[in-house]
Amino acid sequence: MALVTLSEVLAIAQKEKIAVPAFNIDNIVIAEAIMEAAENEQSPVILSIGQGVINFGQFYYLSDIAKRLANNSTVPVVLHLDHGISFEQVILCLRAGFTSVMYDGSHYDFSENITTSTAVIRAAHAVGVSVECELGAIQGVEDGISNSHVNLVDLQEVKEFISTVHCDALAVGIGNAHGMYKATPHLDFYRLQACVDAGTPPLVLHGGSGLPDVLIRQAIEIGIRKINVATEIRFAYIKGLGEKIQTNDIYAIEHQAKKHVFEVATKKIRLFLNK
Repeated sequence: MALVTLSEVLAIAQKEKIAVPAFNIDNIVIAEAIMEAAENEQSPVILSIGQGVINFGQFYYLSDIAKRLANNSTVPVVLHLDHGISFEQVILCLRAGFTSVMYDGSHYDFSENITTSTAVIRAAHAVGVSVECELGAIQGVEDGISNSHVNLVDLQEVKEFISTVHCDALAVGIGNAHGMYKATPHLDFYRLQACVDAGTPPLVLHGGSGLPDVLIRQAIEIGIRKINVATEIRFAYIKGLGEKIQTNDIYAIEHQAKKHVFEVATKKIRLFLNK
């Protein structure tokens, strides 16, 4: 089927009380493995393109691959910009056919975040594209974007933000982090519940790699409707490459990498969909 918007899959998530998986795709093998897992589980899926892909010069290639995979799919697929860094980058994605964009203004002054987020939403909604925003910069490092501070979102800012900025999804910092966790994280579920009670749009949890299943389930139960996974998928790909690298057979190597990505994606999908 053709690509759908983030709002469309979030409506499914809201109705069924699940979270839609958002996987970063870094090459065609990872993209294909994720789509095979989504098809196998009949799950909606979000294919995210982040700053690493853009900086590596693969933006248009992977965008085209994602659209082709979606056209050949029987499940809803969203093509999403992850952690967009500017209004101009969002416009680039709109022109490339993305159906969802994230503008991450959490690193900037609160008033600047509101101003640019509003401009992004006006442009994206004009062409039927969904927008995710962020409050409380996510701790850790991903694709060169880093934040070393504890990322507990300010509840007063949440209320002010959603009263002014009409985004389709909102990522909030509740103690989650990019990359793999060095110890069991302490997610502030009271803060998450307070965000839900404030009447936010569907909430997004970044930093889904390595989170214990019990925390994932609790976050979904409270109201998380989209969960991002990047590092764990990349680690699975690299592990697969290493297992067959001695063969010097490029197809055997890629096949093994694809197998590992498929297994991780399948596990995450089943967890997020409460299977």
